[in-house]
Amino acid sequence: MFPWYLLYRVPGLESAIVNLPEPSHTGGDADLERDDAIIGIAFRKSLLAFGGIVAVVAGVLGVRFLMREPPPPVVPVGPAPVIKVREVAPLTLPQIPFRDVTAEAGLAFVHENGAAGEKLLPETMGGGVAFLDYDSDGDQDILLVNSNRWAWDTRPAPDKPVTSALYQNDGTGKFTDVTHEAGLAIPFYGMGVAVGDYDNDGDADLCFSAVGQNRLFRNEGGKFVENTTLAGVGGPEDQWSSGIGWFDYDNDGDLDLWVCRYVVWNREIDLKQEFKLVGTERGYGRPFQFQATDPALYRNNGDQTFTDVSAVMGVQVREPQTGSPSGKSLGLTFADVNHDGWLDVLVANDTVQNFLFLNRAGKSFEEVGRPQGIAFSPEGTPRAGMGIDVGMFREGTGDCGVAIGNFANEMTALYVAPEGTESFTDEAVPTGLGPQTRLVLTFAVLFLDADLDGRLDLFCANGHLEDDISRVQESQSYEQPAQLFWNAGVNQATEFVPLTSKECGADLFRPIVGRGAASADIDNDGDLDLLVGSCGRSPRLLRNEQSSGQHWLRVALRGTKSNRDAIGAEVTLKAGGVTQTRMVNPTRGYQSQSERTVSFGLGGSDKIDSVEIRWPGGVVQRLDNVAADRLLSVEQAQP
Repeated sequence: MFPWYLLYRVPGLESAIVNLPEPSHTGGDADLERDDAIIGIAFRKSLLAFGGIVAVVAGVLGVRFLMREPPPPVVPVGPAPVIKVREVAPLTLPQIPFRDVTAEAGLAFVHENGAAGEKLLPETMGGGVAFLDYDSDGDQDILLVNSNRWAWDTRPAPDKPVTSALYQNDGTGKFTDVTHEAGLAIPFYGMGVAVGDYDNDGDADLCFSAVGQNRLFRNEGGKFVENTTLAGVGGPEDQWSSGIGWFDYDNDGDLDLWVCRYVVWNREIDLKQEFKLVGTERGYGRPFQFQATDPALYRNNGDQTFTDVSAVMGVQVREPQTGSPSGKSLGLTFADVNHDGWLDVLVANDTVQNFLFLNRAGKSFEEVGRPQGIAFSPEGTPRAGMGIDVGMFREGTGDCGVAIGNFANEMTALYVAPEGTESFTDEAVPTGLGPQTRLVLTFAVLFLDADLDGRLDLFCANGHLEDDISRVQESQSYEQPAQLFWNAGVNQATEFVPLTSKECGADLFRPIVGRGAASADIDNDGDLDLLVGSCGRSPRLLRNEQSSGQHWLRVALRGTKSNRDAIGAEVTLKAGGVTQTRMVNPTRGYQSQSERTVSFGLGGSDKIDSVEIRWPGGVVQRLDNVAADRLLSVEQAQP
């Protein structure tokens, strides 16, 4: 018998099988013959149907075979290419010892933040510092900003009024307290300070930011006289100002004033928040629950008075949904981001987006932080921005870097705009900076060439807000070590390398409640020293004692047509085949001021091909074949 079960599942044969006549089952040879005949007929029909299917399938396969693409030509296989691995120069860390000379230098100052148990937010934020030449004798003096006790404090009064302190340098790095003689023994709750010759008379004037009214002091030959009311820059009594700086936004030859404001604050608002540390125990709060506020821009009228142009110049940024202010500003610095000859403004904000104000030819400012990539973290969220600095840190390029210190677990930001652009990307992680700064709470950030190799390194001053933070976060402490990141260059796997006590000594890394920071050459040896402010504690003066033998040049500018301090002037130096650019900009770090003199490390080059100065307003002045290892003083040439 034929295996019918095989034919039953052959498509197209079911009908042939189903329609067969029913075989007879009456018995006998006749019936068997008849059945065999029927089976033979079915089998032949099945074979014909199966053959048709085979023919169709063969036809389809034949058409596909004829329509197939020709096989690709056989390419001879040569030897495997050699993969070249990028060569990384051997990494030898520099020796840059910093020695704590605070007591030796004569600094006997303790910051008073007013903390008496109520834990009010301003008590966490103070500690601005400044280097300045207040007596015009050619060396850098020191100003330490103080806060104060609160008016409602019931503790016994201190032995003497709490004031900021001015220390005079004798030229060798030894300092004498001259606060009273200089007229600065005036108590107020200070935050930061701006140093600048706003009246172009040749000496450094001061404007302090404060909780309450700001204070302006005019320098009259080494004696300061308060000029707040006449100048009109004090602001309202209920404000809280923070970062502050002088710059010439309209290139008219005199200095204007930018004042950052933090949040809307008073004692009653703070106490109502009921911030808790542990259980019912009160702690310091972050600024989420406080209203944002606006910065202020004051235009210099040229007659020792100023006009508040904040609204008409477009520096008051509003929330689109509510129309309320959107800034909680702390850090401030200036740069010509788009290289159009007009100083732009960069602001670090706390828990809201950072600001980048592009200067539209002195007629207005446009805030572009969000589209230009500087407003948020790489994840698109705001961070707790504190201090800020800007510098062309990448050797051989004009890449612009903006460093911003952030809260613990947020990493320090390093926004980079490649040369020729004004759009930023946060490169903190790929440069090696980010992971090393995640655990600390960073206030001041400061670019400086600590070892004079021609590349800008980065210093960070760290310290927490809460004195009992270790009780709730084991990874945190109130006092925290500072950090110094050595710029190893673009040819290294890690661009910014954290240095340790092995390279810098132990003094640099002793924990401190770090706040403001500034740099200057206090002993005239060519390298940069550091001053770090501390909240509620003593500051730290750190002398750079590197002895690498590398060469240097320091450039001090005096404007004639531009502002006398030459703030905003760019100095470009060419030596040893390397081009470096620095800008005269003392407003850096956190609520602090560094010296106006710009410093260049030359590495092994002892000859300088050229020094080119681009003065505010665009006039260029060039000097060729400049000698190294000295201070170069340049006055703006008359047109």
